[in-house]
Amino acid sequence: MEANRIRQKFLDYFKQQQHQIVASAPIVVKNDPTLMFTNAGMNPFKDFFLGNKIAQVTRIANTQKCLRVSGKHNDLEEVGIDTYHHTMFEMLGNWSFGDYFKEDAIRWAWELLTVEFGLPKERLYVTVFGGDDKENLAFDQEAHDFWKKHIAEDRILNGSKKDNFWEMGDTGPCGPCSEVHIDLRPEAEIAQIPGRDLVNNDHPQVIEIWNLVFMQFNRLANGKLESLPAKHVDTGMGFERLVRAIQGKSSNYDTDVFRPLIEVLEKTSGISYGIGETTDIAMRVMADHIRAVAFTIADGQLPSNTGAGYVIRRILRRAVRYGYTFLNFKEPVFNSLVPVLAEQLKEVFPELKQQEAFVAKVIQEEESAFLKTLDRGLKILADEMAKSASSKQISGKTAFELYDTFGFPLDLTQLIARENGFQVDVAGFDKEMAVQKDRSRNASATETGDWVVVREADSTDFVGYEATEAPARIVKYREVKGKGKNQVQLVLDRTPFYAESGGQVGDTGQLISSNETLYIVDTKKENDLIVHFVDKIPAQPQADFVAKVNTQKRGLTENNHSATHLLHAALRQVLGDHVQQKGSLVNEEVLRFDFSHFAKMTDEEIQEVERIVNTKVRENIALDEKRNVPIEQAKSLGAMALFGEKYGDFVRVITFDPSYSVELCGGTHVKATGQIGLFKIVSESSVAAGVRRIEALTSVAAEEYMSHQIQTLAQIKEVLKNPKDLLKSIQGLVEEKSALQKEIEQLYAQQAQQVKQQLESKMVSQNGVHVLIQPVSLPDADSLKNIAFQLKGQFATLFMVLAAEIKGNPQVAVMLSDDLVAKGLHAGNMVKELAKHIQGGGGGQPFYATAGGKDASGLNKVIQAAQEMAQKL
Repeated sequence: MEANRIRQKFLDYFKQQQHQIVASAPIVVKNDPTLMFTNAGMNPFKDFFLGNKIAQVTRIANTQKCLRVSGKHNDLEEVGIDTYHHTMFEMLGNWSFGDYFKEDAIRWAWELLTVEFGLPKERLYVTVFGGDDKENLAFDQEAHDFWKKHIAEDRILNGSKKDNFWEMGDTGPCGPCSEVHIDLRPEAEIAQIPGRDLVNNDHPQVIEIWNLVFMQFNRLANGKLESLPAKHVDTGMGFERLVRAIQGKSSNYDTDVFRPLIEVLEKTSGISYGIGETTDIAMRVMADHIRAVAFTIADGQLPSNTGAGYVIRRILRRAVRYGYTFLNFKEPVFNSLVPVLAEQLKEVFPELKQQEAFVAKVIQEEESAFLKTLDRGLKILADEMAKSASSKQISGKTAFELYDTFGFPLDLTQLIARENGFQVDVAGFDKEMAVQKDRSRNASATETGDWVVVREADSTDFVGYEATEAPARIVKYREVKGKGKNQVQLVLDRTPFYAESGGQVGDTGQLISSNETLYIVDTKKENDLIVHFVDKIPAQPQADFVAKVNTQKRGLTENNHSATHLLHAALRQVLGDHVQQKGSLVNEEVLRFDFSHFAKMTDEEIQEVERIVNTKVRENIALDEKRNVPIEQAKSLGAMALFGEKYGDFVRVITFDPSYSVELCGGTHVKATGQIGLFKIVSESSVAAGVRRIEALTSVAAEEYMSHQIQTLAQIKEVLKNPKDLLKSIQGLVEEKSALQKEIEQLYAQQAQQVKQQLESKMVSQNGVHVLIQPVSLPDADSLKNIAFQLKGQFATLFMVLAAEIKGNPQVAVMLSDDLVAKGLHAGNMVKELAKHIQGGGGGQPFYATAGGKDASGLNKVIQAAQEMAQKL
């Protein structure tokens, strides 16, 4: 049975059991401070489990894109090494929100696996929670008894709290779980060792395929458990493992989920899969990682140096590194897998096919940049080995620098070291890693208290589209203690405060009762919960309050938000329909808009976009807002959905002229475009491969910007004595400056030649080595470098140190002839020692290196130290 058919059969089965089939949520998580990525099928439904939201549909099933590469659920280092862990994977799941519980979940799981999919019963085992005395948690007798109806009792195993008690995190919903495992070993091995002895023992052929979680408790911040008001079912089955079991393969990578990708790598490398351990691992890593990287980019997260973007860059670099090292891919290859993947999954995850060219371009640019970085890292490693030739050990600090800065995993550094007869100080590496983790942990350490419930409320009524002031009561609050100032978070029964979302910042304002005023400094979403950040714990939380939004900030923010919609439409009109929003920031001061486009915009294009937007502003187009529109109807109206956003069955549609701008949006907007006043683009730049960024101003900020520009222009005219043709006058000044600069450079060259001639006369011979150690007076650093290279070309077997004070700053240059370098001397190491005397640092190549510093008075000591080095030659 093909993979696509297996997936569909799962969905069809649960549709027959009255489950609503829903689309996968984006792999990139928004509005949840506890997660970077969706790492389990239940993540999009957390609010139902937490009680923050009431499920309108109580039975749901889907296939969810998941990513496990950071935090508690981190499979990255196992990926490719074994045959069943993955970074990105599909999790097939069915959920019950207060509907059916253990009996139905177990019965359907067994029927689907053994009847619908035909998996052999004699190869299946199940586990149930065996209890935990420390927490006084009882053995899950219910699950055990329900399983007995379907499977022999000797195949029902008791599991530990680690394996069979599922927890969302340190706090939150949790409960016992029941796992289904399958034994895929040959019959001969099964006869020798029963599969029950290998369950949960990391055997590559005895693997878990389905986990049925029975959510019935809530873990509090103090560690205690309380019963949930309603019991839920959350199941997750690894699609790739299921396909492997049904197709009878010994590895996930042998299935048609991965084979098309591996076949591309075989063809490109000229190496067959299955003939060598290292090349097999490399192909598995690349075939797995392209899924994680491609889908994350398609869902809106670009590789970067921070946060989620850094995680994706690290995964991408791990794949490129394996290809470079073991498959000899010295040019970009990873991106060539995108079209194959997009075609494979176009029916179930169409977002990748729709953005195929964009995703491939981003990956190609990242590959090219990293391949250059990889070369630099290898050179650093070569230098370290040259320096440590006697000890034959790579320091832990260097190994960590290669890992942290250049993306080298420890095992790659160890591999290169072994090939050259070296070892790596692993303990030193671990120490550096621990220091970094402690630093990160301390920087972000917070302690979140439990919610203090003031009154019961099903959800928060958001009234911010109609009002900026409303009566409100506190539903619950909690204190968050961090390294900085402690914060208090509030949930209200009704609020006009817009929570940060879709690029629009959260509202600020006040919460006022008859006895106190609380200042709301920010408003954010936690899943679907609107959380207000205030400055203190309310003295009388039971009191009636009035919630007042800062209307000045809200109004300016709305100007910028509506302008982004007008900008998006104008960009598509001027540049083409390939333009898609890739990110935005909208606050009261500025709007920032990221969009897909592969070239720098011309001045004419920027002016045309600006003209179109300002035309729409002057037309004073009234806002047409439609709420609770069925998603398919909204799309039929031409509404643009943004990739990576999570949309429900019903959406809000914002329209400024149906023929111009129709978008799905949850933010707040101006009532008519004339309120924007003026729109001015202040910059256009590159963010990443294939992504451009526009920053613009509106309203008061745009007027102030234009006024400042006009004032600056007037001042320039005044300085230049009000010429009739300002541009021509400035061009004349630039030409005059260029001519004077050339004259100065000629004078510098003449001065340098004079210094060079003086130095030639001071060259001495010492034990067959030409030695020159001199202070020099030069106008610039280029002159110092030029003289050094000219003298190297004139004198064989040369040891030269020049010390100069250039524009008040001390500089040192060390030049060695190639034969001295061949004997083990290194200019870079020497200049580092000399630089200590001028409170500086430097480095360079083995034959030439420079250093700068802060203390010019130390140049005499540099000369003395260099002379001592010369004596030791």
